Amino acid sequence: MRRVKVDMEFIVKASPAIVYKFLTNTECIVRWFCDDVDITGDSFVYSWDGEEEEAVLVDDIEEERLRFKWTDEDEEEYLEFRMYKNDVTHETIIEITDFCDEGEEKTLEDLWESQIDQMRKSMGG
Repeated sequence: MRRVKVDMEFIVKASPAIVYKFLTNTECIVRWFCDDVDITGDSFVYSWDGEEEEAVLVDDIEEERLRFKWTDEDEEEYLEFRMYKNDVTHETIIEITDFCDEGEEKTLEDLWESQIDQMRKSMGG
């Protein structure tokens, strides 16, 4: 099955600093993304329903961009979060790049929409 890159964009009512915290702070991550996370240095071990997946933080520009490489995925694939304030609307935009099997793009987009909705609720907005 061919893997494809999917770029998504979401608007949140929080500063890039708060979004960054929700992507890198253990207490915040478990409120919207996973059941548990163990962060050791650049290693993030996420768990869902007892299953674990490890990602390594390979790029970190505070309050701008985070890029993770899943340890069990293809070398070319990554998960990236970019966050910035729109100069016109003053809203914070989160751009997510992820990968999935061809034909599964809508499922992946729906999953991220659900996750970001959970993040918004956890942020209080």
